[in-house]
Amino acid sequence: MGRIARTALLTLLLVAVTGAGLPAQVAPAASPAPPALAPRDSGFDPAKYVHTSADIPMRDGVTLHVEIFRPSEPATPLPFLFQRTPYGVAGTAGRLTGSYRELAEEGYIFVFQDIRGRYRSGGTFVMQRPPKPVDAPRDAIDEQTDTNDSIDWLLANLPGHNGRVGMLGVSYDGWTAAMGMLAGHPALRAVSPQASPADMWVGDDFHHNGAFRLSYGFEYAWLAEASRENSDFAFDRYDTYQWYLEVGPLANIQSRVLRDRVLPTWTDFATHPDYDEFWQRQAMRSHLTRVTVPTLNVAGWWDQEDFYGPLLIYDELERHDRNAQNFLVVGPWRHGGWSGGPGQVLGRIDFGSPTGAFYRANIQAPFFAHYLKDRGAPRRTEAQVFESGSNQWRTFEAWPPREATTRALYFHPGGRLAFTPPAAGARDPFDAYVSDPAKPVPYRPRPIEPTYYPRGSSWSTWLLEDQRFVDGRPDVVTYVTEALPEDVVLAGRITAKLFVSTTGQDADWVVKLIDVYPEEYPPNFRLGGYQLMVANDVLRGRYRDSREHPAPFTPGQVTPVTIDLHSQSYRFLKGHRIMVQVQSSWFPVIDRNPQTWVPNIFEAKAEDFRAQTHRLWRSPSHASRVEIQVLPPT
Repeated sequence: MGRIARTALLTLLLVAVTGAGLPAQVAPAASPAPPALAPRDSGFDPAKYVHTSADIPMRDGVTLHVEIFRPSEPATPLPFLFQRTPYGVAGTAGRLTGSYRELAEEGYIFVFQDIRGRYRSGGTFVMQRPPKPVDAPRDAIDEQTDTNDSIDWLLANLPGHNGRVGMLGVSYDGWTAAMGMLAGHPALRAVSPQASPADMWVGDDFHHNGAFRLSYGFEYAWLAEASRENSDFAFDRYDTYQWYLEVGPLANIQSRVLRDRVLPTWTDFATHPDYDEFWQRQAMRSHLTRVTVPTLNVAGWWDQEDFYGPLLIYDELERHDRNAQNFLVVGPWRHGGWSGGPGQVLGRIDFGSPTGAFYRANIQAPFFAHYLKDRGAPRRTEAQVFESGSNQWRTFEAWPPREATTRALYFHPGGRLAFTPPAAGARDPFDAYVSDPAKPVPYRPRPIEPTYYPRGSSWSTWLLEDQRFVDGRPDVVTYVTEALPEDVVLAGRITAKLFVSTTGQDADWVVKLIDVYPEEYPPNFRLGGYQLMVANDVLRGRYRDSREHPAPFTPGQVTPVTIDLHSQSYRFLKGHRIMVQVQSSWFPVIDRNPQTWVPNIFEAKAEDFRAQTHRLWRSPSHASRVEIQVLPPT
C-alpha cells in the first residue's frame, strides 16, 4: 500500500529509480526477451486529449474529485480506465506519455480520482476502510460504494463511452482497484490490482507474521494522516537506524514524538498488536469468493512493500475461477517497478531485457484491449513469471507450477547447507547466538535514509542489497552449500522449518534465502561473491501457533517454527552457491522484540528489552531446513 511517488507524478519517479543502476550483471544464461507487439500507427497525440475536472456526489452527499482525460475526436465510443488514489491526482496528464502511454495509444477515457478524505475530495479518510457488512443500510459507505457511485455518474454524465469500465492501479491504488473488483458493478469488465495489499497483519505493509514494520508503518502513517495531502516526517538526522534506536520502546513514539498529535493508524497499531477482529475485517481473503470480472494480478519478486498481497489474491481467486479469467504476472521488479522505465536494471542487477516495457506493451495493454474493446485474443497463459538467473520469461498453467517437486536444504555443522539431512551423533547439534535488542541487526547498510527521503533513498531496492554487509556479526548465523554442480531451478513455494530454543520467552526469526555469486565473475567483476537475497521473511515467535492468541516460549525448550518465505521463480546457476541466513532482528524495518514476555510490545518498557541466547537445532529429530519447490534444470 506504500506510496509510489512523492507527488502525483508517479511516472517520473519510477523512471528515475528503475532506469538508473550501478554496474550490472550480465547473466551468462540469459535468453532474449519475447518479441514485442509490432508497433502500429495509432495516431496518438497527447495534445488531442481533452482535460476536464469534476466533483462526483456519493450516496451520502460527499463529493469526490476526478480529473478526466478523453480524446477530443474518438473514431468510436471508448471505454473508461478508472484509477482511485490517496496520493493526489494533480499532474496526472503526465501518465499519458509515461506509465500509461501504451494504453493512451490504444485509446481510452482516463479518470483519476482522489479517494474520500484525501486532497480535493470530501469526507474523512480511513486507512484501508474495511468493506461494510452485507446487511448495512444502503446509505452506508465504503470503497466499494464510492467506486460504484462514481461509475454510475461517469456513465450518465460523460459522452462518447462504450459502457465498459476497467480499473487498475499500483499499491494503495491497486487495493482500491481490488475493492472495485469486489463491488461488482455490471459495467466493470476488467480489473488489474497491482501490488495490492491483502492482509496488513499477515504479510503486507504494516506487519509480517505479527512482526511490526516500524520504520515503514510510522513513516507511512505520518505520510497519509498528518494532513490531507502527502507529508514526510522531518527526521533530525540522516541515519534513521540511530533515530529509532534512541527513541526506545514503541510507546515513546506517541509520548515523545507525536505527543498530542493523533495519527489514527498509529493508534490502531498500538491497540491491536494481535490478529484480532480489527485486522481480520480489513483482510481480503474472505471476500474473494464473489469476483466474476477478468483479473490481471501483478507483482514484483523484489517488492519491498506488497508482495504477499497480489499472490494471495491470485491464489484465492483461483479457487473460484470457473471461466479461466484469473491471471498472474510476476517480474523482476521492486514495488511498482513495472509501471515506468525500461525495467531492466534493479539495484546492481541487470535482468537482460526491458521487462517493464515488455509488460506494459505485451501484457497490460492487450489485456484491457480485449476485455474493454473486443480487440485481440484473450490471454492463453494463466501465469507468466520471470525466471531471474536465466533471465527469461516462463509460462505455466498455474502458479506454483503443478509439476514442481519439493526439496529440502538442511542445516549442518560448520555452517554447511546441503540437500541431505543431518546424520546422528553430532556432539552439539545446534548453533547458538546472542540476540541483543540494544544492538539490532540493520536491515540494510547504514546509514539508513528515511523511507521517503526527499533526495532519494535506497528503500526501493533494499531487498537486492549485497548481504555481505552483515558478514562477521555474531548474531547472524549462516549456512551455505558447495558450488552447485548443476542449475537449481526454484519455481514455487519456499518454507523455512526451524527447530529453535531460547533463554527468553519471545523472539523474532528472520530467514533469508540467498544466491552467492562466484568470487570470479567475468560478466561483471563488481559482482564477484555478491550475495543476492532471493526470498526472505520474519516470524514473531509468540504467534508461531496462533495469530489471535500469542504465547510465550518455554525457556530452553526446543520448539518448531514455520516461516512462509512465499514463492519465487529463480535459477541458481551452476557454480553459484545457495546460502541461508538466520537472525533475530531486522531493524528498524522490524521493531525490536523485547525477548521477555509482555502482553503488548507497544507497551513494553526499556527494562523489558534483554539480550537472550537462541539456538538453531540441526539433529535428525530436529532438522532445521528450508524447503523449496523446484523444476528439472532443463
